[in-house]
Amino acid sequence: MAPISIRNNPDRLRYEVLDGDLAIGQAAYVDDGEGRRIFYHTVIDEDYGGQGLAGRLAAQALDETVAAGLMIVPVCPYIKNYLGKHTQYADNIQKPTPALLTVLNNALARRTRR
Repeated sequence: MAPISIRNNPDRLRYEVLDGDLAIGQAAYVDDGEGRRIFYHTVIDEDYGGQGLAGRLAAQALDETVAAGLMIVPVCPYIKNYLGKHTQYADNIQKPTPALLTVLNNALARRTRR
């Protein structure tokens, strides 16, 4: 097994957990263009479960989001749960609103039409 790494892949709008060059997990997001990053799906390949990779992924994704000056909009259940346990992000969270959910839905619809 190669060293596990985590990187932001802005072309694919996701943070990725990599085993060498193989993507084994992700935290997908949409940026709304107004200073908010909407996290909507987090997953780790079941073969890599139980290693704390989802927590490492969430921490890096959220730390980099805050460092970039963006607000965190948690739609993904994993990210919501993680934020509930890690209060250091409290000042950087914006609850999802109907308008932000529309931004997310529109962005996802555009991606599926490609």
